[in-house]
Amino acid sequence: MNRQPAPVFLDRDGTLIEEKNYLSDPDEVLLEAGVIEGLSLLQARKHPLVVLSNQSGVGRGFFTSGDAIRVNARVSELLQAGGVDILAWYICPHVEADACECRKPLPGMATAAARDLNLELTGSFVIGDKRSDLELADAIGGVGILLTTGHGREVIDWARQGARPIFDGMRGAAEFVCSYDEHASNSDTLVQ
Repeated sequence: MNRQPAPVFLDRDGTLIEEKNYLSDPDEVLLEAGVIEGLSLLQARKHPLVVLSNQSGVGRGFFTSGDAIRVNARVSELLQAGGVDILAWYICPHVEADACECRKPLPGMATAAARDLNLELTGSFVIGDKRSDLELADAIGGVGILLTTGHGREVIDWARQGARPIFDGMRGAAEFVCSYDEHASNSDTLVQ
């Protein structure tokens, strides 16, 4: 039985790029250490890579959705220079008071990606630096992985209480996902 590799949903700020608090200038984009290496591992295993990013700075009037798109384009450019392609980018421009369906930890962006890209949410992975990223994983039947980059150190205790995987960078998270692949592959072999 051949399984389709599970999608990996990625946070942007504090996960792929250094946290800058409401980043609106593409010239300030800096990749987190190990991002290219980690995403390259996932890409080699054919995991669809999709970015889901809360961008409440738009809703707060700090910058425009066009600014957020330009920052995404810069991140994409840096990743592509390292050989990594993101399948799709989704942003939630709302603030919590807007009561939207897309702001993480709500599943709106993930369900849109599943619909648009024909992805299976159950068994997917969500990698991020905030509690909302891991709670999104719970909401879609996925595995949430905390990175201690960005705001990650603020929720380490909470993540540990829930026995959630915690890594100091994307490389470790990617290796964890790859170990899941190997376990699933071995399970399939035993069933046949």
